[in-house]
Amino acid sequence: MSTLLEVKNLQTQFFTDDGVINAVDGVSFEIAPAEIVGLVGESGCGKSVTSLSVLRLVSNPGKITGGEINWKGDDLLKYSEKLMRGLRGDDIAMIFQEPMTSLDPLYTVGNQIMEAVTLHQGLKGKTARAKAIEALRDVGIPEPEQRVDSYPHQMSGGMRQRVMIAIALSCDPELLIADEPTTALDVTVQAKVLDLLKKLRKERQMAILLITHNMGLVAEMCDRVAVMHSGKIVEMASVQEIFANPRHPYTRDLLKSIPTLESVPKQPLSTMMWEPSEADRVLPLAQIGDGHFARVAV
Repeated sequence: MSTLLEVKNLQTQFFTDDGVINAVDGVSFEIAPAEIVGLVGESGCGKSVTSLSVLRLVSNPGKITGGEINWKGDDLLKYSEKLMRGLRGDDIAMIFQEPMTSLDPLYTVGNQIMEAVTLHQGLKGKTARAKAIEALRDVGIPEPEQRVDSYPHQMSGGMRQRVMIAIALSCDPELLIADEPTTALDVTVQAKVLDLLKKLRKERQMAILLITHNMGLVAEMCDRVAVMHSGKIVEMASVQEIFANPRHPYTRDLLKSIPTLESVPKQPLSTMMWEPSEADRVLPLAQIGDGHFARVAV
């Protein structure tokens, strides 16, 4: 299986007045073409910073301080900013967590899609507008010929999220980074967004890095999953193996916190009990099975 993206020992730190924070601490993973990889963990574990690091979008006081981000064999950390601007949105696109803060309220959604295709594909005028309408149609926006002239505040949360997906997919990227793509959406809209991502993955053979804390989402969407805690990946395996045979204590606690049909009514859900010891912090990922890695003694 060929590799599209390979992240090796990635380290991203934030230099604050209170000291250095290791937000991403030696993270490594790979994504193959058309593969969906889930990056999961509780809030604050470093998932979003990892995704921003891949696109070199970490802002001050954050800084990538080590490792490699290899895109088709080329280390993106050695790219100039001009080369990175050409790659972002074209080869690798990203859906950010909250569409209302990611979309510019002063421009129509059509203008915001047209900006992407003009920058990366050189389309202008009526051709760019036609491409924007086509992108809206592809993500299931009704009446795209009219909606192309709508402003973000004139659309529902689900439609704004679809617009974000349309912008991300307008240049046919090979890898889509989806950071909590269903946050703040109701269950019905969530299902539609997920079905759309699966459909587009199949039609375009597009790889997806799905960042979430929702293990139900992971079970439905992903081929493989990396479990993250305190800036480190503590376990990585196929989604079937993670759910059937979790090896790391944190992964087991994470799965126990999910409500199921067998959950006792009015009984409090299980909470995270595992805290890393000093030995856990320095223990490397070890292979414990075919494609199954965990940061536990074996």
